[in-house]
Amino acid sequence: MTENTDVIVVGGGYAGVMAANRLTRRDGVNVTLINPRPHFVERIRLHQLVTGSDDAVVDYQTILAGGVGLVVDTVTRIDAAERRVTLASGGSLDYDYLIYAVGSGSGVPNVPGAAEHAYRISTLEQTQRLQPVIDAAHASAALTVVGAGPTGLETASELAEQGRKVTLVCGEVLGPYLHPRARRAVAKRFAKLGVTVLEGPGATVTGVTGDAVQLADGREFPSDVTIWTAGFGVPDLAARSGLSTDALGRLLTDETLTSVDDARIIATGDSVSPSDLPVRMSCQSAMQLGPQAGETVLSRIAGKQPKNFSVGFFGECISLGRHAGIVQVARKDDTVSRAYYEGGRSMAMLKEGVCWSTVWQLRQEARHPGQLDLWFKDRRRRQVLGAKAGTTSADAGRMA
Repeated sequence: MTENTDVIVVGGGYAGVMAANRLTRRDGVNVTLINPRPHFVERIRLHQLVTGSDDAVVDYQTILAGGVGLVVDTVTRIDAAERRVTLASGGSLDYDYLIYAVGSGSGVPNVPGAAEHAYRISTLEQTQRLQPVIDAAHASAALTVVGAGPTGLETASELAEQGRKVTLVCGEVLGPYLHPRARRAVAKRFAKLGVTVLEGPGATVTGVTGDAVQLADGREFPSDVTIWTAGFGVPDLAARSGLSTDALGRLLTDETLTSVDDARIIATGDSVSPSDLPVRMSCQSAMQLGPQAGETVLSRIAGKQPKNFSVGFFGECISLGRHAGIVQVARKDDTVSRAYYEGGRSMAMLKEGVCWSTVWQLRQEARHPGQLDLWFKDRRRRQVLGAKAGTTSADAGRMA
């Protein structure tokens, strides 16, 4: 009789759920998903939770395959030698294979006063703490959003559309991922919404107090509520468990998403750094990396060599409130093109469709694991890796 294989997936975000569902395509695989909360969080909707237009959660029962067990707990340590994880509740679970999918959050701001006085919104709990603060704030209260990436742009738009007084502090540039043509279109939309946009060399936050924000060029302006959306960080579980990580704390793997330390540990989503050359942290990449991490485990169970991972990007779809949006088109390798599309209700509906489709894909993978593969892949990664290896070798030669 063939023994069952126990696989633990640590983290129930987009990549973790896709990986767990993909594993159910093979009989004899016991899949356990460990997540700190009982509901799936639609992270790409958290800006909507700020204003109450969506609760940003989905019942796991609707997106997990029937054979996946859910444990609501937090993993505090991975013991690779014993193939065991320790839980915050005090228990432990053994595994044959582990998929590391702990995701990411906003980085802890090192700006004086920011940690104490600014609200972050990269997790459900952080956003839930902010929502009543926004509701209680006077209609004329000064709201500041720090960071001009997608989350910052979408949050500022949502608030301004409700008639709030919003200042967006960009740092160097508004929408750094966007092509300059698309950037101008976003600036025009913000002008229409009445958002004050601060950008340029001096528009970097150097201090936050309970009622003000200070900038690098010496300016200080009132801020009744400051929302911090700048930067990414990842949980330190891998480092605390003695596993190799990159400078940001993502688990180092080879191109099959397998840990450089242990062939029984596979990583996916925002918390993986393949060949120390990670792809952009995003739902878009997580939805692709999740199934491939599952396939790596299935290949190892079957005694086959896993395939190298491959992802492809289409760009970025950004809502600018409930009534407008913009699509920045990119090449498959995530380099931005000149093409973009802006519009009113139609673009807002397109972004809503993107959010809806991610949950639909999770459900499809649960019902028909392995049958869904909608992504066009980037074929240039091998060239980039080759160039990186050549540079490393040249540097090593010069150092010698």
